[in-house]
Amino acid sequence: MKVVGLTGGIGSGKSTIANMFSHLGVAVYIADEEAKKLMNTDPLVREQIIELLGDNSYVNGELNRMYVAEIVFSDKKKLEGLNAIVHPAVAKHFDLWKNKQVGDYVIKEAAILFENGGYKQCDHTILVLAPLETRIQRVLKRDEITRKQVLSRANNQWDDSKKIPLADFIIHNIDLKEAENQVGKIHAQISS
Repeated sequence: MKVVGLTGGIGSGKSTIANMFSHLGVAVYIADEEAKKLMNTDPLVREQIIELLGDNSYVNGELNRMYVAEIVFSDKKKLEGLNAIVHPAVAKHFDLWKNKQVGDYVIKEAAILFENGGYKQCDHTILVLAPLETRIQRVLKRDEITRKQVLSRANNQWDDSKKIPLADFIIHNIDLKEAENQVGKIHAQISS
């Protein structure tokens, strides 16, 4: 079964595009959601996060996301350390999930697919693009964080100019109808 990586900068609309593929019957794996689940449920992951970031990483048995984000998005070494814990666990979980799916291909949606080298395990890659200010406004509307926090997270991702040469397909996610048309064309191409 083919694996199609779906990525884009924060607020580009990866989840919206992933939902469009899902409506076409494609199985979609949202790596960030699964990572959050694993950080709460996998004992080894939990132990390693506490070792890296301290006891305050968990409150009442749940990941203290604001605390963790505050640390890792202001300290590149801590972010690299967290990624080194979480990404292998997610990759293993994805492989187990993928083996249970049916269809021509699956979508693996991941925010830092290119940055962490995950694209190398994909048969195709799709990059979702949107103007930076549009992305910032989307995140401000969606999350309870400041503009400064959005930019801090965006700055921990590669610039689109570095991602574009690695992408097999590019979706400009500004107009929903147009994005849906692009998804349909890509789906037809990958399925054939």
